Amino acid sequence: MPDTQEHIAPIRPRNKKRVTAGSLATHAVLSFGALVMVFPFFWQLLTALKTLAETSRVPPTFLPDDWNWRSFDDVFTGLPFREMLTNSVINTVGRTLGQLVFCSLAAYAFARMQFRGRNVLFALFLSVLMVPSSLLVLPQYDIIQRFGLLNSAPALFLPGMFSAFGTFMLRQFFLTLPKELEEAARIDGAGSFRIFWSIMLPLIRPALAALAVITAMWSWNDLLWPLVVNTDPEKMPISAGLTSLEGQFETNYPVMMAGSLVASLPMLLVYLFLQRHFVQSVALSGSKS
Repeated sequence: MPDTQEHIAPIRPRNKKRVTAGSLATHAVLSFGALVMVFPFFWQLLTALKTLAETSRVPPTFLPDDWNWRSFDDVFTGLPFREMLTNSVINTVGRTLGQLVFCSLAAYAFARMQFRGRNVLFALFLSVLMVPSSLLVLPQYDIIQRFGLLNSAPALFLPGMFSAFGTFMLRQFFLTLPKELEEAARIDGAGSFRIFWSIMLPLIRPALAALAVITAMWSWNDLLWPLVVNTDPEKMPISAGLTSLEGQFETNYPVMMAGSLVASLPMLLVYLFLQRHFVQSVALSGSKS
């Protein structure tokens, strides 16, 4: 009588992920890079918790002898810190929103619209990237002075609401979108602005997020223009206000490090919030749709 029992295959153990020398080396290099990136913030915090005498000690000490939290109080009492943070937020938000609006409109026109002299005009836009930003300080200052906006919040962000770099970057993303989307929308009766707002703009959200992060960080850390256009401490952003802590003969490094640490936290939060979109834009920048 034949054997009617079914042949049961033996259960094989799952293949464990093998750890190779290459993966170990990769993780070691990445861990070392992460440590190098994080160490300045860690040292900044330790310096803020030291006394002024400890920061001047040779050789320098790693951990403070006495954990001094008074430097954070001195930042808010020695400077109009809240007003400076407010000015920094206004400057950053104004520049970022302005560049997202104007650069996206200009980029869409250069990428998807046909008009006479488009390539020549775009070449002139790109030529602005070859001009150092410091050369534009005097004409921009003259314009702000003529409008009577010195020592005001709009003076901080008005000259930076447009960017040739932002226009170029968004144009490259608009060029990757298929033309069939526009053709289908025009058949349905949509106009140019409706196509831009409802179809094209949502498709380049990663690029918009990347431009927002770059512009926000550049605006938050801008130093030259705020020092030129606003001399009133209560109208300065935090980047310019922290320079007043540097004395001619002595600098209070714990207070300066405490102020710098507090001032850097908003940008860290912005990057963490937009990190996924920023990485996605970098991944898509070398591909075509």
